[in-house]
Amino acid sequence: MSGATVIPTLRYRDAAAAIRFLRDAFGFRELLVVPGAEGTVAHAELTHGSGMVMVSSTTDGEDGRRPFAGGPAWLYVIVDDVQAHHDRAMANGAEIVYPPKKEEYGGSSYTAADSEGNQWTFGSYRPEGW
Repeated sequence: MSGATVIPTLRYRDAAAAIRFLRDAFGFRELLVVPGAEGTVAHAELTHGSGMVMVSSTTDGEDGRRPFAGGPAWLYVIVDDVQAHHDRAMANGAEIVYPPKKEEYGGSSYTAADSEGNQWTFGSYRPEGW
């Protein structure tokens, strides 16, 4: 078996809106979006660089029997240009929780909240080996 791969999975009350927000404000790319019943999202895969998150609605929309808890979660995404990424997020209405700053352990980062309160830190720090 090759090395482990971890893919965060996030649940949203309005997954379609969250996907638009993640795409427009944070630069994620829609790889796959599987619609569910009644405007829900059954499954979606969004990529950013070589990373991925999976997104879906908090219920399946058909009979509500699949209630999943939504956020909040805290995620870290590596970006090359923290300031440019921050500026894009702000221009697309992201709530900036922590403005860009230099980190004691190297690199710089900022944190923004998504449309349902999950915290996304975008930074230039790369753990050793990444």
